[in-house]
Amino acid sequence: MTPMQQLAEQVGFHPSYKDCYGNTVFANQDALKALLEAMDYDLSSDEVILAAAEQLKNGVWQRMLPATHLVKAELSQFTAPLSINSALKTNTVNWTLALENGQSLNGSQDLADLAIINEGNVDGVHYQKLDLPLPPLTEGYHTLTVSVNGSSESCHIIVAPKTCLSPNEVADYRMWGLAAQLYSLKSDNSWGMGDFGDLKNLVSESAKRGVTAIGLNPLHPLYPNNPGHISPYSPTSRCFLNTMYIDVTGVANFASCKPAQDLVNSTDFKKHVNDANSKDFIDYPYAAHLKFQVLELLYRDFVANHLPKNSAFADAFNQFVSLMADDLLELATFDALYEHFRNIDENAYGWKAWPVEFQDPHSEQVEAFKKENAERIGYFKFLQFLADSQLGDAASEAKNNDMPVGLYMDLAVGCDGSGAEVWADKHSYVAGAAVGAPPDAMNTLGQDWGLTPINPVALIEKGYMPLVKALRSNMRHAGALRIDHVLGLMRQYWVAPGMAADQGIYITFPLEEIFRIIALESRRNNCVVIGEDLGNVPDGFGDVMAESGLLSYKVLFFERWENGLYFRPELYPEQSMVTVSTHDLSTLAGWWTGNDLKWRQDLNLYPNEQMGIDERAGRVTDREQLLAALEYEGVLNRDEFPSAKPAQMNHALSRAAQAFLAKAPSRVLLVPLEDSLGLHEQVNIPGTVDEHPNWRRRLPININDFWSQTDMLNLVDVMNQERPKGA
Repeated sequence: MTPMQQLAEQVGFHPSYKDCYGNTVFANQDALKALLEAMDYDLSSDEVILAAAEQLKNGVWQRMLPATHLVKAELSQFTAPLSINSALKTNTVNWTLALENGQSLNGSQDLADLAIINEGNVDGVHYQKLDLPLPPLTEGYHTLTVSVNGSSESCHIIVAPKTCLSPNEVADYRMWGLAAQLYSLKSDNSWGMGDFGDLKNLVSESAKRGVTAIGLNPLHPLYPNNPGHISPYSPTSRCFLNTMYIDVTGVANFASCKPAQDLVNSTDFKKHVNDANSKDFIDYPYAAHLKFQVLELLYRDFVANHLPKNSAFADAFNQFVSLMADDLLELATFDALYEHFRNIDENAYGWKAWPVEFQDPHSEQVEAFKKENAERIGYFKFLQFLADSQLGDAASEAKNNDMPVGLYMDLAVGCDGSGAEVWADKHSYVAGAAVGAPPDAMNTLGQDWGLTPINPVALIEKGYMPLVKALRSNMRHAGALRIDHVLGLMRQYWVAPGMAADQGIYITFPLEEIFRIIALESRRNNCVVIGEDLGNVPDGFGDVMAESGLLSYKVLFFERWENGLYFRPELYPEQSMVTVSTHDLSTLAGWWTGNDLKWRQDLNLYPNEQMGIDERAGRVTDREQLLAALEYEGVLNRDEFPSAKPAQMNHALSRAAQAFLAKAPSRVLLVPLEDSLGLHEQVNIPGTVDEHPNWRRRLPININDFWSQTDMLNLVDVMNQERPKGA
């Protein structure tokens, strides 16, 4: 191997991978070089590269402690690996454990008494890896510091369980829920898009009908000053919330703030709200203008009339600010800086377009900005407080209505590289690189998702804290969490800076430790975890997920034998979440009528004409096989079959598909609102941006009218028969 390849091996890059056709694809060396440089490795000479590779390789011996050590909570004796120059074996090791609860433990031990795990030589020095016994520890995050012969080192100690919270621990029956794209909800109280008030309403009404979970799109923060950036899977951070979802009318001082009341009750404002609500597609900048101008007034009233008096409203705000501490300050500072520099240059999208002195969150200039703009930063903190409070209210509504799961949140695979999280913690991310996917039959050039990848080496050095924070933030008000592209926790496909997506390279992540940490946060937050494991999944990955207590993600359209026949319901694993479709796929009605195929044809998404012809022909067979499966299972009679030529949807097929899945042993069944209302258009078409109204389509039915729709009535009836609450 070349020196660069040796370094790449130590970092975790794969020298090759198997594509979807079984062919071996070798790592592009130019892409490899670009990725290593993006990770801040010096590639100026072979000598320097080899030195870096040797440092990574030999660090396991030359460092007394690893950066992070994960302890399996089920073990009877906890230990940590201690690497020692064997010449020092006659010495004593002194250790201190700083516990998560603020307490500390101390001890010492003769090195000669410790069991030898392994031995090795580095540059003529003989090292021994010793097993250092640790006292009993509670599950959580601690810090171990050891001292030997005047030298000290520390490491993160994480004590974690083997399995996540099981849905069986949440409820002793098979559950079902509705999945909502929150922005798409429409009510008489909406201001151009769905909000947390609509969510609370949906929770309340759903609970009356036996629903146990409400699935949601990612609610991560985007850019308040750039509401045109709308993809929920491209957030500025995976912590905190998108403040566009605030129900302005639900803010505590809305009714008492005269300037706000004067504005919202004006004829002009009412007209704008009506215009925003009458649109079929969300105009995010329009909705943002309506919401934020009133929220500005509410903040001024809050500062003038609540903070000085330390009202209950102000006290709740101060507690939130204290709890979220520096993480909230960083996000609010970023939002204020983003707004500041876009006022100077409207094309300054993100920190990379700022003056270099503001690209460091700890620079003197940023510190000065914080002092000079404290009130504006306070405004962005206020918005996060309101969003968190209202989401918490919706979660409480679910709990008060005895919904076992309640809110089912969604964690995106990464962050936008121009956003707050990367700005605040550049060392943990690989700026310029992007997470994506290799070429396949539908995307022959590969995919670049535009999300900045986290550096697995830095992740371990930081005790996995960037991941832990994201998990905690999204589990805070959730009873279940879907992790998008869970395979990325084992390996990720990285697209190098300035290179095409088909030249990407895989890199390994420490899956076992990550799954343990997910299990720890799952149990701490009483949150079931679902891993989105669709696509080309390596053999055995599903077993690893199951052993860790994550639910698999099963989609009706994909659960088929090689001959195309659909799996019978009883073959679905109990430890899974099952659904007909997802936001990236067609609705059932759209699939049956071929609406998705028409979109692909119209948008030229087929790599070649023959593929489109083949898929349209294949859909004819697909329909026949679905009808056969539904008839065999006894959920659809032949005289209820919908028309296939031309393909026309009917209520019987909609009911039958959900009844089919409801029979599966899967612990959770989720029905997208688009399917429960019999809609034809899908939420998102991968590979498109503006060509299709991704993330912009509003539901055509008012939320209060959901429950009188035929497909919804049928759905509730089926679920109460097949998956009755408490049975």
